[in-house]
Amino acid sequence: MKIVLASNNKKKLIEMRDCLAGSIELSTAADYNIDSPEETGTTFVENAIIKARYSAMVSNLPAIADDSGLEVDHLNGAPGIYSSRFAGPDATDNENNQKLLESLKSVTNRSARFRCIIVYMRHHLDPMPIIASGTWEGKILVQPSGNEGFGYDPIFSPQGFSQSVATLTAEQKRTLSHRGQALKQFNSLFSLSA
Repeated sequence: MKIVLASNNKKKLIEMRDCLAGSIELSTAADYNIDSPEETGTTFVENAIIKARYSAMVSNLPAIADDSGLEVDHLNGAPGIYSSRFAGPDATDNENNQKLLESLKSVTNRSARFRCIIVYMRHHLDPMPIIASGTWEGKILVQPSGNEGFGYDPIFSPQGFSQSVATLTAEQKRTLSHRGQALKQFNSLFSLSA
């Protein structure tokens, strides 16, 4: 079954392909010349619906979107839905990480979590999209470590670990991560709806 991923993030595509059920043929928005819609929602769910709906409408295929981000307790849940643009609209992962570390300088409560929402729409007018979620609790480290992953992975240490996500293997991350949890839940819900 062909499904469009409402993203052009190659690392996210690889991660999602590894976690999705084998019968799904996933392509990116770029394969269909789909630009990213403006994310005007105020929640992860709203933004994921906006992206899935837009990709389904333009491609005329089912679409799957995720919206995910990092919530830091000391920052009242920020950067949240603004995680990818925390340091500005065109910020790099490194710039976002540096801004977050600066925001937490000399802070002792560094508890945080990654959240992920997956939305699947059979068509752009789907009145009952599949919505799955995952949460990965942890804390923000004092400095970056590791070279794997992307986004905030070098500065986020999951509960039960002393090192960052960027030091974990791809298999560990698939099993434990917020996106891995959301995709596992999605696979179950998708198989029930098929």
